[in-house]
Amino acid sequence: MQCNKIWCLLHRSLLLPGMLFECAARTATYHVASGNGSKLFPWDKMRLPKHVTPVHYDLIIHPNLTTLTFTGFAKIEVTVNQQTTSVILHSKHLQITRATIQGGKGNSYAETEVMVWEHPPFEQIALLAPEPLQVGQNYTVHIEYSANLSESFHGFYKSSYRTQEGEVRVLAITQFEPTAARMAFPCFDEPSFKAQFSVKIRREPKHLALSNMPIVRSVNISKWLVEDHFDVSVKMSTYLVAFMVSDFKSVSKMTRHGIKISIYAVPDKINQADYALDAAVKLLDFYEDYFSIPYPLPKQDLAAIPDFQSGAMENWGLTTYRESALLYDSEKSSASSKLWITMIIAHELAHQWFGNLVTMEWWDDLWLNEGFAKFMEYVSVSVTHPELKVEDYFLGKCFDAMEVDALNSSHPVSTPVEDPAQILEMFDDVSYEKGACILNMLWNYLTADVFKAGIVQYLRNYSYQNTKNEDLWNSLTNASISCIILQLQGDDGFCTRNQQTSSSSHWTRRESLEVGTMMNTWTLQKGFPLITVMAKGKNVYLQQEHYMKGSHFSPPTGYLWHVPLTYITSKSDTVQRFLLTTKTDVLILPEEVEWIKFNVGMNGYYIMHYEDDGWDNLISLLKENHTAISSNDRASLINNVFQLVSIGKLSISKALDLTLYLNRESQIMPVFQGMNELIPIYKLMEKRDMDNVENQLKVINIFKNLIDKQSWNDEGSVSERLLRNSLLLFACARKYQPCVDKAEEYFMKWKESDGTLRLPSDVKAAVYAVGAQTVQGWDFLFSKYRLPSFNTEKNEIEVALSISRNKEKLQWLMDQGLLGDIVKTQDLPHIVVFVAKNPSGYHLAWKFLKENWNKLAQKFELGSHSIAGMVIGVTNQYSTREQLAQVKEFFSSLDEKSSHLRCIQQAIEIIEENIRWMDINFDKIKLWLQNNKI
Repeated sequence: MQCNKIWCLLHRSLLLPGMLFECAARTATYHVASGNGSKLFPWDKMRLPKHVTPVHYDLIIHPNLTTLTFTGFAKIEVTVNQQTTSVILHSKHLQITRATIQGGKGNSYAETEVMVWEHPPFEQIALLAPEPLQVGQNYTVHIEYSANLSESFHGFYKSSYRTQEGEVRVLAITQFEPTAARMAFPCFDEPSFKAQFSVKIRREPKHLALSNMPIVRSVNISKWLVEDHFDVSVKMSTYLVAFMVSDFKSVSKMTRHGIKISIYAVPDKINQADYALDAAVKLLDFYEDYFSIPYPLPKQDLAAIPDFQSGAMENWGLTTYRESALLYDSEKSSASSKLWITMIIAHELAHQWFGNLVTMEWWDDLWLNEGFAKFMEYVSVSVTHPELKVEDYFLGKCFDAMEVDALNSSHPVSTPVEDPAQILEMFDDVSYEKGACILNMLWNYLTADVFKAGIVQYLRNYSYQNTKNEDLWNSLTNASISCIILQLQGDDGFCTRNQQTSSSSHWTRRESLEVGTMMNTWTLQKGFPLITVMAKGKNVYLQQEHYMKGSHFSPPTGYLWHVPLTYITSKSDTVQRFLLTTKTDVLILPEEVEWIKFNVGMNGYYIMHYEDDGWDNLISLLKENHTAISSNDRASLINNVFQLVSIGKLSISKALDLTLYLNRESQIMPVFQGMNELIPIYKLMEKRDMDNVENQLKVINIFKNLIDKQSWNDEGSVSERLLRNSLLLFACARKYQPCVDKAEEYFMKWKESDGTLRLPSDVKAAVYAVGAQTVQGWDFLFSKYRLPSFNTEKNEIEVALSISRNKEKLQWLMDQGLLGDIVKTQDLPHIVVFVAKNPSGYHLAWKFLKENWNKLAQKFELGSHSIAGMVIGVTNQYSTREQLAQVKEFFSSLDEKSSHLRCIQQAIEIIEENIRWMDINFDKIKLWLQNNKI
């Protein structure tokens, strides 16, 4: 079908999918090949051919912030690796108005217009060359196009904000990872097609343009139009390209190494940028020193975007963030906000090396980017911001990952993916948290210095290239070999293991060389091992098996991990080590012990079961002297004992016995883990309207002593402040009267001051939650939510508004989030999940998810973390067969792309597990409560 201007004007309503555009005065010879197996389109695979590869992109982008459209011109220099008559590349929602190819040996032919074929199912176009393109020759592809600014959060999209005077201002910003660069310019949109980019942005004089590189010059095209020319980029993948046009202001500083760091934000909020600026300077300096590789760009911009789906994005030289992930108000922001901001910045700046400088070959190894960046958050922040005590929170990430990884619907860290929805699904807890946790385990196994030497070698060897798992393992193996050679030469150097190793240790020099052999068991298999131990005299018998929830699932046979076990005993707090590589083994202790605790500090990604009297001994230890083991070890015992209940290895009464010690606990991670295990049990009963048992299970009483000790101020360490925030919100939400009375008193004084009274940051969440329980309080709180002066408190206010028992308010709040005017649509997924946790709102949240599925899928993308978070967050406390049937019925009614999402499989598995768990444990809980008053 040939499209020309007259045909378009006459038959605009008949345009085919993929061609729903305004027809321009000059339109390319344009054809749409529909269907995955179209014989018309010269390529039939989702992945691009390697026949032609890009070398350099020249881009001119002109967004119009009034009409919300943009035009573009892409000049792509390509090289030909295999003779072909077509150039296949990506394009999505772009109206191509002209396409040409020029070049060849000695520029054998001039710039020639070419036919353009589009294949929407694969988001590809084909440029048909006038004659075969010859191997080894360079050609230049010219493409002119136009499009609308995206209304979603990906591609080149529109964002907006309201000034303090109430004026709405618009900006345009990019978010390309993983597969949305093709929505802004035609490109080879796969990570391995690295190239250099020269970007030019056209804008009005009142606006500011930013891109990955600094501006080298600005040209006045007319009185109303300026063209900014940015320096040529380093070689990089398309998903890292970024540009934006806005009226933002900035603050800047130089690092010790001479890199200019700038924070960009809307003008009214630039005064909240100082903390992020200082943190970014410290962190970039740290990474340059740690990696021993200079940051390759002259600047690093960090931009706070008013509308942003994820937390942040690592675009090289122009990292972008949610406002709440970058802006900090020293007067109003909470301690958790400071921790969150620091960790997010650390994550994105780590990506400048892991991900940007060295990039995974394909999205199946996304964890090489994300797992490393997540792990490096803790390494870097522990050094640059020791007061934040980030080591207190790392094991919580491992517990989060294990929740997902224990399901049959989990996947290996390294998993084959192809289409965009599958790729998006890789951005989950397995890639991020599990990836970080197995790296932490490897770091602990190899020692910090050997690990560091290996990753520095990896980054140096593969700079500006793409890698696979084995490239990392080879680099770490080489570092281990170097270490052993130095030891044999009598130079311990960086190889000295700080921890003493027992005489019975199986951590030999030979085994330390086999990094790939060991780590493939953690990256190529889904799930994790359960290690069962039984002590008989000096002998400790070990057995490993695949931990998996769900009685009707049989764990895959043949799964075996190389597990770096660590342990301490009642006789020695020196960490001992034992590498378990077989299904069963025995280790011999120097003497008999009263108790033995494995997985010291929860540094390993596995859980433990202590047979015979092993658990009884550990429960007695916690009861008599819980500080004999570390707070992380206590948290891991709490986690492990409840995981064992889920698979029938232990009774619920044994797990509840262990939690009784918590009334004397004061450290953040055991308290958090205790709440994380007990509150969901309460919630399962709440969703079944089991008021009688629900009221008996007074989880609040376990933590009553600690709650009563909390001061209503902002004093103490970051960990103490985080604990205070969580405990007071928990106590007030559970209607613990002393907490409610105090919060009501604060709220009334704050309301009487018309919101001008300064509330302590750490108690705001509790105060707001109590205040929102009345209609008048809810309305007053929402009136403050709308004011720019309360921007840094939006998250706390959203939680409070979602806790209301007023169903009309809850419904209205979700509806407003979908509209995106008063409540930002970026916050809607969190609000829906908060409402789903509310006993008055969970029916509303499920109904909202069903009725608005198509709108949500369009806005947030199928496969995204936002969609997965809503699906699982709305359903994960269901535990009846009726609820399961409703969930199955709805999701099976959707189209194939939606119904096959991994998050839907996970949701169904979780509900089935909840049903099974309640059937087995409900009566046992009632009996335990009769015998134990808590």
